[in-house]
This record gives sequence, C-alpha cells and structure tokens, in this order.
Amino acid sequence: MTAAKLSAVLALSISAATASRAQSAISNLPPAARAASQSIDPEKIRAHVRFLSLDLLEGRGPGTRGDQLAAEYIATQFALDGLQPAGDNGTYFQKVPLFAVHTVEDKTNFSFVPATGQPIDLAYGTDIVSKDQTGKAAAEIDAPIVFAGYGIVAPEYHWNDYAGPDGKPIDLHGKIALVIVNEPPSEDEKFFKGKALTYYGRWTYKYEQAARLGAAGVLIIHRTDLASYGWDVVKNSQAIEKSYLQGDPDATLRAAAWIQHDVAQKLFTAAGLGTVDDLIAKAGKPGFKAVELPVRLKAHVESRVRRYDSTNVVAKVPGAASGSNAVLYTAHYDHLGIDPNAKGDNIYNGAVDNGTGCGILLEMARAFAAAGQKPPHDVYFAAVTAEEQGLLGSQYLGMHPPVPAKDITLDLNYDAIGPIGIPRSVDLGGAERIDFYPTVEKIAKEFDLQLLPDPNPMAGHYYRSDHFSLARVGIPAFSVDQGELFEGHDEAWGHAQSEDYVAHHYHQPSDEYHADWDFRGNAKLARFGLVLGWLASGQPHSIEWKPGDEFEKPRKQSETR
Repeated sequence: MTAAKLSAVLALSISAATASRAQSAISNLPPAARAASQSIDPEKIRAHVRFLSLDLLEGRGPGTRGDQLAAEYIATQFALDGLQPAGDNGTYFQKVPLFAVHTVEDKTNFSFVPATGQPIDLAYGTDIVSKDQTGKAAAEIDAPIVFAGYGIVAPEYHWNDYAGPDGKPIDLHGKIALVIVNEPPSEDEKFFKGKALTYYGRWTYKYEQAARLGAAGVLIIHRTDLASYGWDVVKNSQAIEKSYLQGDPDATLRAAAWIQHDVAQKLFTAAGLGTVDDLIAKAGKPGFKAVELPVRLKAHVESRVRRYDSTNVVAKVPGAASGSNAVLYTAHYDHLGIDPNAKGDNIYNGAVDNGTGCGILLEMARAFAAAGQKPPHDVYFAAVTAEEQGLLGSQYLGMHPPVPAKDITLDLNYDAIGPIGIPRSVDLGGAERIDFYPTVEKIAKEFDLQLLPDPNPMAGHYYRSDHFSLARVGIPAFSVDQGELFEGHDEAWGHAQSEDYVAHHYHQPSDEYHADWDFRGNAKLARFGLVLGWLASGQPHSIEWKPGDEFEKPRKQSETR
C-alpha cells in the first residue's frame, strides 16, 4: 500500500470513528440506524459523482440522451440496492411533461403607446426581455398597463397591491401588471419578516400572482439594489430557452417580462406620474393603491417552442408502518447540457452541481435499504429533473407526491456539496421554521457541526432550491448544505473555496470531476441527514411549521384533504 493510500485509509477510519462516537450519544437512535449511518461510504459517493459527470452523459440536460442515461443509472442503482419503485405505473420513473420557449429576438418587438404622444419603442435585450408562457409560436399584445406596486397580495400583513383607489380589487383580466422586484422594505420581523426576503419578493411570485388574477402579462421593474443582481444577469438568463410545466395553471402569461429601471422612468413620464424612484418609495408604504396608466403595451412576440418529457426518479424503502410520518429525500440530477455555440469544452458536466447531491442521495438510499431494521415509517428518495430550469421537476413532484403531502413529515434536500474536506459547520436555512428544529440543533451538535445563520437573508436563498417546491405544498422542508468551517482550516479558507467555485466553476464546463476530491465531507452530511430522517420518521406526531409561518397555511390545507 502506498503512503498516499495508507493516509486516505487512516483518514477514513478516523472520520468513521468520529461519526460512530457522535451517533452513540444519540439515545433514541436504534443500533440498526447507527450501523446504517456508519456504513455510508465516501468512496461510493465518489463513484456516483464520477459517472454522472462523465462527458458520456452530455451535461444531463432535461429531455436529452444524457438526461435519459442519468435517470436510468439512478433507477438501476435503486433497484440494485433493493428499493421499491415509487414512480408511475409501478416503475421508478415519474414522467414530467415540459415545454421550452426561446424568444426569437429579431422578430419580437415591444412598445409603450401613450394615450397622447408618440409610441416609445423598446430595444429587446437592452430595454426589455420576455418569455411567452403559453407555449404558442406567436402572440399579439395590445393591453392597458396597471401599476400594482410590488404586485403582492399578503392578507397576513394586511397588504394588497391589487386594490384600486376605491379599495376594491382592480380588474386585471387581459391587462399588463407593472410591478417592482423585491418587497416592501421592513425592519419589523412581523412585517414581511424584516430584512429577510419572503417568497412575496421573488420574481416568480410576481408572475404567478398576476396570472392568478387573469393578467395577460407582467413587467417587472429592475433596480440593481432591489434585485441584488445587475441587468446582465436578467438579460443572460432570458437569452436561453426557458422551460415550463405543461398545464401549469400559474404560468399563463403572454409576456413574462422585465424592464430596465430607466425604461420604467420613460413609462412613468409618459403617464405623467413623476419619478420611478419616488413611486417605488411610495409603493413600499401602507396605503398604496393600484392605478391604471394612460399607456398601453403593444407587442409582437415570436417564440421557438420545443415540447419534451423528462423524468423524476422515485423509490421507496418501506417502513415498519405506512401512512403518516413518511420522510422524503431529494436531489436534482439535471444540469445545463451542451452549448452547441461554445468553442472548446462545451459540456456542462455538473460534477458538484449536482452530481454530489445525487451521490449522497444514492448512498443514503443504499444505507437505509441495507439497514438491519426497517425505519419507523416509509422513506422516499427522489432524484428530480429540471431544477436548473426553475425547480420544475420538484414542482411536479410536489403537485404529484408519492403519498399525500399531509403524510410526508419532512423533506431533506441536497444540492451542490463541494467535496473539499470535512465540514464543521452547516447551513440549514429554513430548519428554524419547523418544530423539529430542537432535534436538528441537538443532532448537529453531536456531529460537531455549527449551525450558521443565513449570511445574506435579503437574497432569499430558501426559495431557490428544490426543497421550496415541497414547502409550497405544506411539507416541512430544508436543504442540508455545508458551511465555511472545515477541519484543519479556518473560515477564511472555506470562504475562499466557495468564492472560487462560484467565480470559476458554477454553471461552467469546468465543473468537472477530479480524482483528488475528498468525499469524506459528503459522507458526513449524508450520515447527518440519515439520522435526522430516521428520527423524524419516528416522531410521535407529524412535524409542523411554526405558527405564523408562510407555509403553515398550505400544511393545514393539506391535512384537511
């Protein structure tokens, strides 16, 4: 044995021994669960990550050959490990029907047409970007514009941006909602959760709420400080095709659009309403009323539409009892596929994002299935598709869960866990919102994992990963992510590693597998997740959201169905 191999074996043994001591201290964890957790092997995770990020899989773009290969590989691993199928018609596969839209920029035009004065033509890409969510090849738009502030209806905060001057709901059918990105500013934790971004501030909510009210389109006003990213981010994300779930009732807009801050100023000037920043400030205060502008949006939109199917891969480890208190683990297996226009390496392999999450998911599934004792209740594993397209696979899973949402007590999601060492801190944003949190704190301490607060609550990270799709239907859910403190290093080192990945590898062809990666940290977080899931499954009652949480209402609604 070489010195390097001996060192690796010793390190693995030390890591396993540390895990064993931690789990021995958890009094209500049965010996079989301890053994299952301790059996988790970093080298098995490595093998999964290596295969899933091969060029052979062509970047795992949804609806492609590589996507199918990845799904078949994951299903085969589930079968080899003895998990039961939990997809459609007795298979491991849950079909996810999708369609992709690419706006044909040189054949698309937008303009503002005021009641008096000349039309204001908008340059696509520079002034405005848009997608037609209806899946039609062409759309003609000629509709009045309604300024609706932040575009939020939040009864719990006594806030309704779609109330007109008379206090009654304004008629939005067939009209264009003009709204501001983000949400009303607040320092009060009881009002839009203070500085933390709620889902009401996300651009996806703006589209969904306007669609529910019958709008033909939405124009989101971009301002860099409110969005937390520049116009180039918006422009680039709209330059590629965007996928939607077929039949999604909340995706019906003919123009799901953004406009530049300066373009909004031209619009307000044409309407005689003053400066855009003054109007944004007024819209953030109680008493704002929606108003229809004396300006119409006129547009011709052409789109290339591609209809396709992808799949979620779903499996089950039967518990000692079925029904309530099932646990769900999720990780997305898709990535960005191939860029045919790129020179040189054009395959987005997605080794970290999210080969690692899939590797962890598969190894936890093996450990659960091989345990000498059944978990208290059923445990489900779902490798979901189309996360990079907007959490679409997990959205479909939330709409069509393997058992009713009320019977799922917890979802734990894994997404992009860099294999750079053994973490001593974790980011579990959202875990504090559920009544299971004291157990989470206890188990984290036993695993020598510090719980870190969200370093940037205004960015709304909770709403950007697949657990959110499950939370939306009421299922208590959060992601397990490593922090920036690692064994043998200070936090500055961990921060530098994270910054380097984001700057040079995130959503780049360079996110490729490396043979020298250290998967002991992936294994540690897998063991941590297995223990949490086992304990959640054995709770005497279902896990619930804390009173007043935004997801408490859908949880209660699911329990009455």
